[in-house]
Amino acid sequence: MAGKLYIVPTPVGNLADMTPRAIEVLNNVDLILAEDTRTSGVLLKHFGINTPTRSHHKFNEHETAAGVVEQLKGGTVMALISDAGTPGISDPGFLISRECRRHGIEVETLPGATAFVPALVNSGLPCDRFVFEGFLPQKKGRATRLQELKDQPLTMIFYESPVRLLKTLQQLAEVMGNDREASVVREISKLHNTTHNGTLGELVNYFTENAPRGEIVIVVAGREPQENVKVDKYAAFKGKQARV
Repeated sequence: MAGKLYIVPTPVGNLADMTPRAIEVLNNVDLILAEDTRTSGVLLKHFGINTPTRSHHKFNEHETAAGVVEQLKGGTVMALISDAGTPGISDPGFLISRECRRHGIEVETLPGATAFVPALVNSGLPCDRFVFEGFLPQKKGRATRLQELKDQPLTMIFYESPVRLLKTLQQLAEVMGNDREASVVREISKLHNTTHNGTLGELVNYFTENAPRGEIVIVVAGREPQENVKVDKYAAFKGKQARV
């Protein structure tokens, strides 16, 4: 009989955000696959979870996925966790989930913590529809991707590190304009959780003077509909000129 893989979210900050069901699952599986066994060890110890752990991260998941699948086929029940949040969201998880699906192994993902949802809702920007971009490419393809997003009408969400935040805000302002509304949320659910709202230009000025720390989510407003209308009218005008 085949085993089963549980994908289990863990707190992005406050340990009190851990759900009772997540604790129950981690206590009862045969093995926990952890992004970093040392980081997860602190969490597991806090909740008295003594289940064996094994490292499963972005640097080894291609090599270990086949072995994990074979174990699951043999009846082992496993749980996958990342350092924080929901595995698969800018963390390892997609590959093993896909391989399980291909081999007919049951996967169940528990609802739980993820950083971008509270950041989006907290920003005050439209959240009925949005696009999650995760981390922008660090070098190759970064400028191209920013240009592709320039006219995106939906609210956009990015993850960023504190050392690259200012540069990213400057690039966003350069491409989308200093007046585009945005929000920077840091240290979600932690002691120093803060939200800074304003235009991209204002946020550039603020973080030029105030070096950020901790995990960061950037939320940027989509392009206003009237802006797109102006562009369309201009394009139509140029088209008429070309036909004359």
